[in-house]
Amino acid sequence: MSRIVDAPNRPLIETKGLKKYFDVGKKKLHAVDDITISIDEGKTLGVVGESGCGKSTLGRTILKLLEPTGGKIFFDGKEITDLKPKEMRNYRRDMQMIFQDPYSSLNPRQTIAGAIGMPLKVHKICTSKADMDRRIKELMDTVGLAQRLVNAYPHELDGGRRQRVGVARALACNPRFIVCDEPVSALDVSIQAQILNLLMDIQEEMGLTYMFVTHDMSVVKHISDEIIVMYMGHCVEKAPYDELFSNPLHPYTQALLSAIPVPDVSMKFRQSKVIRGEVSSPIDPPPGCRFANRCEYVMEECTGQDIPFKELSPNHHVACLYAEKRHNRG
Repeated sequence: MSRIVDAPNRPLIETKGLKKYFDVGKKKLHAVDDITISIDEGKTLGVVGESGCGKSTLGRTILKLLEPTGGKIFFDGKEITDLKPKEMRNYRRDMQMIFQDPYSSLNPRQTIAGAIGMPLKVHKICTSKADMDRRIKELMDTVGLAQRLVNAYPHELDGGRRQRVGVARALACNPRFIVCDEPVSALDVSIQAQILNLLMDIQEEMGLTYMFVTHDMSVVKHISDEIIVMYMGHCVEKAPYDELFSNPLHPYTQALLSAIPVPDVSMKFRQSKVIRGEVSSPIDPPPGCRFANRCEYVMEECTGQDIPFKELSPNHHVACLYAEKRHNRG
C-alpha cells in the first residue's frame, strides 16, 4: 500500500477563483466565493472557520460532489472542472472523502466488510472474492480494526471504530487525495487523538495529500502544514501553521486563536477576544469585507469594494486593509 512521492513540492490539487452558489429563490447564496488554493503532494491543508463559512462545501466542490458555479479545479495539473460524471469516474479512485458523522455515512444494513468492499466492487479492483476478502482484511489491519468485526454492523461499533471503517473505505482504492471533513468532531477527545494519529501515520506511509476541514484550531495545528481561514465563503488568511499561530494578521483569525482553551492555571485571567455584531447575510452579499459588521478595526474603505488578498510576508496572505496598513507602518 505504500507510495513513494517523487515530487513533494508539486501541487496535486489547485483551485483558481473557485465558486459555489446555491439558489435561494431568485437570489444566490455565496457558499464558496473566489477561493484560490494549492496543496502540494504529500502535504495537509487545514481549512478552519465557524459553522456555515463554506469549508465543507469547498471540499465537496473540489471533489465535484457538488458542481462548481465558477472558477477552475486542477488535479495533478489536469483541469477537471467541466468533466462529466463518466469522465470523473477515472479520478474517483484518486480522490476520496472521510465524512464527519461516522454513523450516518455508513449503510446500517451493510456489514463492515460490505462497507469497505463497496469501492472495490464499484471500481472493479479485485478479481475474485478471495482477493477482495484479503484486501478488506488488509485495510482493517491498516486502520486498527480487529478482523473479528468483519461481519459486524455499524450499530454494533462505537464511534471511534465506525470512523476507522470510514477511513478504511476511503483508503480502499489507494487514493492520492482525501478530504477529511471534520472526521473527529463527533468523537470523544481521547478517540480524537487516536484517529488523528492514525491519519498522520497513514499519510506518512502512503504519501497521501489531505484537505483537513475543522472548526477546532488546536486540532488543525496538530495535523496541518498550511492553514486557510474562511469566513462567509471567502478565504481571509492563509499561512504555514506555525506562522499563522505565532503571527495572526486578520482580526477574525486573532479572535479564533484567542478562544483556544489554555490548560494553564496561571492563564485563567487571560482575556479572550470577543467578536461582537451581527453576522451579515451570505445571500447576494455586497462588495466589501464580509467581516466588517463584526470587526473592531473597520474603516470606511472596508465596505463598497472588494478587499484584495495580498501576501504581506513570505507565504502569508491576508485579505484585510487594517492588517495591510499596520504591516506597511512596520
